[in-house]
Amino acid sequence: MQLSRFTDYTLRVLFFVASNNDRLTTLSEIAQFYDISIEHLRKVVHALSKSGYLKTFRGKNGGIQLAKPPLEINVGEVVALSEGATPLVDCLSQNCRLMACCSLQSVFHEAQMAFFDSLRQYSLAQMLDNPQLSSQLIAKT
Repeated sequence: MQLSRFTDYTLRVLFFVASNNDRLTTLSEIAQFYDISIEHLRKVVHALSKSGYLKTFRGKNGGIQLAKPPLEINVGEVVALSEGATPLVDCLSQNCRLMACCSLQSVFHEAQMAFFDSLRQYSLAQMLDNPQLSSQLIAKT
């Protein structure tokens, strides 16, 4: 299983914003730090703000902040939200001779749920509880 680029960027944005949450951060700051397109980040930030993870402020002095404390942001929920519930194997979209008797789709669904359940054990705060990581993410202003 491979996470989408959207999910990767989602987690990166949360890491950066959480590490600099004593002030507003900007899209250009995050884009420069990670060397990521602002357009990609704009979509990620929009989704995170719609989902209640980020607060955005418009204008000359605008920016981004977490909408809730890092301890209340569950990594598994964030990943599940950004990845969606797309099955790993979509037997319904193809004409498969084994569909009536095959259990592959249910086994993969079980594995996918176990993956999300494993990630649900961690908060954003726990992921950032690493001094080396934190020192890398804190912007030098």
